[in-house]
Amino acid sequence: MDLCTNFPMFSIILCLMCGVVCSVLKKNMARYVTYGLLTVLVVLSAAVLGYTVSIDGSFIYQMGHFGAPFGNELRAGVLEGVFTVFFSVIMYLSVIAGEKHIYEDVEESKINLYYTLICLMMSSLLALTYTNDVFTAYVFVEINTITAAGLVAVMGNGRAYFSSAKYMIMSLLGSGLLLIGITLLYDVTGHLLLSNIKYAVVTSTIKEYAEPFTIIIALITIGLSIKSALFPFHSWLPDAHTASTISSSAILSSLVLKAYIVLLIKIYYRAIGWETVLETGVNDIVFVFGIMAMIFGSVFAIAQKDVKRMTAYSSVAQIGYIFMGIGIGNAAGVVAAVFHIFAHGATKSMIFTSLGGIKEVSRHSTKLDAIKGAGYRNKVASVAFAVGAFSMVGIPFFPGFVSKINFADAAIDAGGPKMIVILVALAVSTVLNCIYFFRALICLYTPVSDPGGRLTEEVDNTKPTAKYIGAMAFFIVANLFLGTFSDMIIKLITRGLSMFS
Repeated sequence: MDLCTNFPMFSIILCLMCGVVCSVLKKNMARYVTYGLLTVLVVLSAAVLGYTVSIDGSFIYQMGHFGAPFGNELRAGVLEGVFTVFFSVIMYLSVIAGEKHIYEDVEESKINLYYTLICLMMSSLLALTYTNDVFTAYVFVEINTITAAGLVAVMGNGRAYFSSAKYMIMSLLGSGLLLIGITLLYDVTGHLLLSNIKYAVVTSTIKEYAEPFTIIIALITIGLSIKSALFPFHSWLPDAHTASTISSSAILSSLVLKAYIVLLIKIYYRAIGWETVLETGVNDIVFVFGIMAMIFGSVFAIAQKDVKRMTAYSSVAQIGYIFMGIGIGNAAGVVAAVFHIFAHGATKSMIFTSLGGIKEVSRHSTKLDAIKGAGYRNKVASVAFAVGAFSMVGIPFFPGFVSKINFADAAIDAGGPKMIVILVALAVSTVLNCIYFFRALICLYTPVSDPGGRLTEEVDNTKPTAKYIGAMAFFIVANLFLGTFSDMIIKLITRGLSMFS
């Protein structure tokens, strides 16, 4: 057995071990352990990606070397490799860029616990990507939920506790529906491994359960949609972002929400079968809610006076793009949706962490009035915010533009009424994006008077650290890479999805 085939299991176990270790360490040692872990994960994930590309296929790791139905499995292909590299890199950058705020916002005695949550979060992200077992996926969905709620609550104030509780209630509702769907799926097929479920689905006997199976797909879809903050299940998201420290907001938007969508796509392709999903018509319902999220998420964002809360509502709209792509019902739509997971993840994490630097030179506020002139007070953070805004609006050479072109191409391939709805929704959503993002940019670069030199003194005391500058620079490079080398990423996505089936 090649060494690389052990890396998925080793990565998950290493995250769990580091989480336990960080819980008993001092804050600085916990930070070093977490940075070391994330460095190793980037290397291991890149090795898995390189290996799957070289063999032009996927591999299965049998845990304990017990086969089905008694054993559990991990499965890695090209798309899993791309996802894990992306998750590891974005987590690394989000934690580094928000390090200063972690130390300022989190009680000193709990900083090591914050890094414990980061390690456990990474274990869940990797497990949800690699697992070939639907019940194991549910277990790590719950780990993901608990750690995400902890990342919100760790601020330790009433607002954080309220937002964390609200998130937990909504998320547990989604988890409950997901578990019911998984239970019924096991009852109908007799299997928990995705590949075995798929075999049962494609046999003729499964047709006897056509109506129950439609309910199963709907339950799983609704459950994961709630956890992904798809409109109208989004109400917890703005509060969670507003009450969180900068790193938590970046992680929540760019990684946590996306992990559930990755799992949904895996279940659609590798357990149920894409053709079966289309036969039930569930994708059409997903399509409708995706379109609604694109429009209403942006409308809500326009109404906000706080840029951080505005960005949170923007995430609702962008999640709508992803579900709309899945709902189109063709391969091009799913490819566009997966690419937008990367585009939005790399962009939103950069926007949230850039707001940390902007907040420092704006009297610790992200209100539109407070950030006026911040573009001159913190140039690094403001440039990063501008790059993120250009991407979300859809300016050429940025990943958001590529996503919208791909969605438009998928709409044209689909034809019919969906094509018209998608093209109109893309146009309307783009105009709305321009309104709230460019409004924020105008505020950033609007000169303001500084009576008494208070803002000047603030800038002198909050110069960006070398780590922060490096993280922002890497975020910008990552966005430009996704925008200019999108063909390479799309080819990997297409190859990976073909291995899912």
